[in-house]
Amino acid sequence: MRLGVALGYWGRGPSAGDVELAREAERLGYRSVWTAESWGSDAFTPLTWIAAHTSTIRLGTAVAQMAARSPTTTAMHALTLDHLSGGRVMLGLGLSGPQVVEGWYGRPFPSSPLTATREYVDVVRQVLRREGPVRLDGRFHQLPHRGGDGTGLGKALKPITHPLRAELPVLLGAEGPKNVAQTVRIADGWLPLYWAPSRPEVYGPAVTGALPDGFTVAPMARVQVCDDVAAGLLPVKAMLGFYIGGMGHAARNFHADLMGRMGFAQEARRVQELFLAGRREEAVRAVPDDFADEISLVGPRQRLAGRLESWRKGPVTDLLALSPDPETLRVLAELNAGHAEED
Repeated sequence: MRLGVALGYWGRGPSAGDVELAREAERLGYRSVWTAESWGSDAFTPLTWIAAHTSTIRLGTAVAQMAARSPTTTAMHALTLDHLSGGRVMLGLGLSGPQVVEGWYGRPFPSSPLTATREYVDVVRQVLRREGPVRLDGRFHQLPHRGGDGTGLGKALKPITHPLRAELPVLLGAEGPKNVAQTVRIADGWLPLYWAPSRPEVYGPAVTGALPDGFTVAPMARVQVCDDVAAGLLPVKAMLGFYIGGMGHAARNFHADLMGRMGFAQEARRVQELFLAGRREEAVRAVPDDFADEISLVGPRQRLAGRLESWRKGPVTDLLALSPDPETLRVLAELNAGHAEED
C-alpha cells in the first residue's frame, strides 16, 4: 500500500505549512499529495504552488468539482500543470451535490449524475488524447454547442497544446454503488469517502470483486499519533458533523446516505437535525465515536500499527493521510515500510 498526504481545501485563508508538509512527505517517500475545493479556494492553484517546490511527489486533486469548470477547461488545467510538473498530475474529479452545484455554481444538478459524469470524463479523455477535434453530442455536454440559444457558429477544436501524457490518470469520487461501478468501468481510480476496511460491501459488488489491473483505490483518512484516542477523534467528528449536517440538503445528502448504509442511519439523521438547527457543537458530539474511529487511524503508535493491517488487506492501493502533523507522517511511513518489509 502506497501513501499520500491529503491537504484538503483552505478555511478562512491559506493553510500555513502546506508546502513544507508536502516537501516532508516527499522526503519520507510518500507517493502523492492532494488538494481539494468546496466553495472557497480552488484545487489547482495550491497544487501548482506545491509543484514548484517539489520534484518527485505526484500531484492529485481530490477532488476538483465538475460543476466548477467545463470538461475542456478542466482538461486544460490538468495538461498545463502536467507539463509544468514533469508529468506528475493525477486528476481526481467529483460531481458534488445539489446544494453546492446549484447554490454556489448556479447551474442545475444533473438529473442523471451517472450520464453527466460519463460525458464529462469522455470529453476530458478526448482533450488529453488529442486524436482529433473534441466532439460530443451528449445529454449534458455538447461540443460544439447545439441549440437555439447559440449562434450556430461553433467549431469542433483540437487542443493547441500537445498534452504531455495521453493517459494522464483520471480518478473519480463516488459514493453510491452504481456510481462506484461506473467508476471502475471508465476511470483509472476511485477516491472513496468514509472508507471502513471491515465493510467494503457498502459500496457495492464492484469493490468486492476483481478490480482492473493498475486500478487505484485511494481513500482519505484522518491519521493522528496521539495518546488520547477520544481527543484524536474530535477533528474527525467535526469533519463528519459538517459534511453530514451541512454539506447537503436535509432531503438529499449523499454523505448522510452513505453513513446510513454503513449502519448509522439514525445517528446521521440526528446529526443533520442538530446541524440544521444551528446547534453545531451538539451535532459534532452526536457523531458516534465508533463511526469516526472506523474510518480513521487515530491513537498511539502501537494501535495504528495493528489497525493499519486491515487497511492493507483490502483493495486499497493508496492511503491518503489527512494529517497536518509531520511526526504522524513519519510514523505512518515507518509503519507502512515495516509491513512492506514483512511482505
